[in-house]
Amino acid sequence: MSILDPQTLLAGMGPWAFGGLSLMIFVESGLLFPFLPGDSLLVTAGLLHLSLGLSVVVIALCAFLAAAAGDQVGFFLGHRFGRRWFRPDARVLKTAHLEQAEAFFERHGGKALVLGRFVPVVRTFVPLAAGTSGYPYRRFIVWNLTGAFLWAVGMTVLGSLLGGLPFVADHIDLLAVGLVVVSVLPIVVTALRRSRAARAEKAATATSLTTTTDEEAVGDRS
Repeated sequence: MSILDPQTLLAGMGPWAFGGLSLMIFVESGLLFPFLPGDSLLVTAGLLHLSLGLSVVVIALCAFLAAAAGDQVGFFLGHRFGRRWFRPDARVLKTAHLEQAEAFFERHGGKALVLGRFVPVVRTFVPLAAGTSGYPYRRFIVWNLTGAFLWAVGMTVLGSLLGGLPFVADHIDLLAVGLVVVSVLPIVVTALRRSRAARAEKAATATSLTTTTDEEAVGDRS
């Protein structure tokens, strides 16, 4: 089962769907593994709840508890270990991921815990950034529970509402693919921006060195 195919993933879990969904939401939220299809998984679960024999209310409740618990773990990991686990060349725990989350947290403060829920990768590392920065735990609890509720319940209910539309119900496969693409798109855009910025910086550095060399050569001839 591919984690990029939430429909097949949920169907393959069978009676363990609630547990599997909760585990994946928890891991994405708290165990620093940002490459799970949280958004598409919740929307697809809401879409297919009847065929899977799942309750929308229970899906939303399980996802909410898993997301809130995951962020708790992320916060305490940040508070305890900070940046020590991160390396620029790491496969998952990249320094760039944490820096992106920290910048997002600085711009939006505690609201980042709510807004970050809806941004892939960022939602994994914002709780860690909050813990690393020494954000007050009482305020963290409030924003964490708010963000987890809005995200988990919102995505699940959205899926169940979309499932009532005939076109959506007849094209679930295409919608699932579209959800994955939309979820991954911010990651791709960020990577392209960083690559473009790195090339521009490299070109600017090369131009500066060439200009400096030419000026030095002219000075020597003088």
